[in-house]
Amino acid sequence: MINSIPRKYLFSKGVDQYFTEVYLAYKFVVRFFKEASRPPFHLREIINQCFEIGVKSLPLITLTGFIIGIVFTQQSRPSLSEFGATSWLPSLVSIAIVRALGALVTALICAGKVGSSIGAELGSMKVTEQIEAMEVSAINPFKYLVVTRVIATTITIPVLGLCCGFVALLGSYLNVHSFESTSIVSFFNNGFSTITFIDIFSSLFKSLAYGFTIGIVGCYKGYHAVKGTRGVGRAANQAVVLAMFLIFIEEVVIVQMANWIRYY
Repeated sequence: MINSIPRKYLFSKGVDQYFTEVYLAYKFVVRFFKEASRPPFHLREIINQCFEIGVKSLPLITLTGFIIGIVFTQQSRPSLSEFGATSWLPSLVSIAIVRALGALVTALICAGKVGSSIGAELGSMKVTEQIEAMEVSAINPFKYLVVTRVIATTITIPVLGLCCGFVALLGSYLNVHSFESTSIVSFFNNGFSTITFIDIFSSLFKSLAYGFTIGIVGCYKGYHAVKGTRGVGRAANQAVVLAMFLIFIEEVVIVQMANWIRYY
């Protein structure tokens, strides 16, 4: 009995903290939508964040997409060759990249690069009381720091996903061309012959959801950072882990919805 009391207390405390965290996150998201719909909109800061998030992530996304296209095609070739179906490579790669890999890989890379950056940046501003100083200066820090970054990630992640998918297909074409001397027109015609509007729409919707998730999670963790520099590191780490976890959940849900629409 003596040993069971602390365990029950710790369990109850953990449950209370969990639901408190969920409630705070809910209020944070609701506040975002309220602030995002009211002027001023800080367009200059949104453009600046789009540059910081999108343009500076473009080289990494481009290189990753190119490698994915080559590797996925190279790995798929032996399996299709056993059935004499190497002509299906463009369609197979296009389906994989458009439906899943392009948006998902981009989101995971940006969750690590952008999510941690946002969490650390806002976390350092929080623990050094720069956010409180902005409030004293009659500036709405939530609108200037959070809303602009979430909008920027929601805009730029789909663009980066589109770029990643295109470069991945280009890498796949180079691999196919080196073996079969297929023309680029024939490759893309065969590749996109199996792609439907639902595939493109679901990929775009996933990218928007991923971008919003990365932005809102990074801002939430950074905005609520505590305990000095240790809290900044913890906020950056939690932003990455939680964003990736939610991205995988969104992937499963959206894929199921797309399949339901496609077949029913």
